[in-house]
Amino acid sequence: MAKNKQKKRPEKEESGWKFWLETIGLTIVLYAVIMLAFKFTLANERVSGPSMQPTFEDGQKLLAVKHSNIQRGDVIILKAPDEAGSFYIKRVIGMPGDTIISKNNKMYINGKLYKESFLDAGNKVKEKAPNVYAGKGYSWTYNFTLSQLAQSPEYQQIYSKSYLNKVKKTNKVPAGTYFVMGDHRTVSKDSRLIGFIKKDAVVGEVKWRYWPLNEWTVF
Repeated sequence: MAKNKQKKRPEKEESGWKFWLETIGLTIVLYAVIMLAFKFTLANERVSGPSMQPTFEDGQKLLAVKHSNIQRGDVIILKAPDEAGSFYIKRVIGMPGDTIISKNNKMYINGKLYKESFLDAGNKVKEKAPNVYAGKGYSWTYNFTLSQLAQSPEYQQIYSKSYLNKVKKTNKVPAGTYFVMGDHRTVSKDSRLIGFIKKDAVVGEVKWRYWPLNEWTVF
């Protein structure tokens, strides 16, 4: 009986090593899959600043999907056109070719009222002094048209005269670009100041808030 036990011992040792090798192998494969996913499919970002309040708060962590089919109303992560190496989180309001008019705190896209239900929560939160918009909701939007923005000092620093003349004439979002805004519109630095966002500047569409855990949300 003692001899039989000695023969079985190497089999147990081999089985133990096989288990650990398989575990290590699976871990390596899983890590590689995750790394490839973040390189080609996903983007992990952290919210910085108040421009998307109350939809997103400073410090929250998000996952965005790259190469998404962007639509009006989507929240996107984009490369900041005015700060190299920085990223902004904004909402797409205007698609290429859209006409945009903001009047009396309402947005009109292509001549039709654009219902922005995603701003309902922000409308209930009021700005406090010394904010110039004290008493107004976070989502309050001043009057503008793209034609008017094309005459602003900010746009004149960004674009050529011929480019601005076309925007002034058509009041349309130029081809290959988006017009984006933050949900906290009284403080957001968005397309009203930094101009149109090129399609290749879009990092991805926000799909999941995973931190903090108690505010876990899929979009």
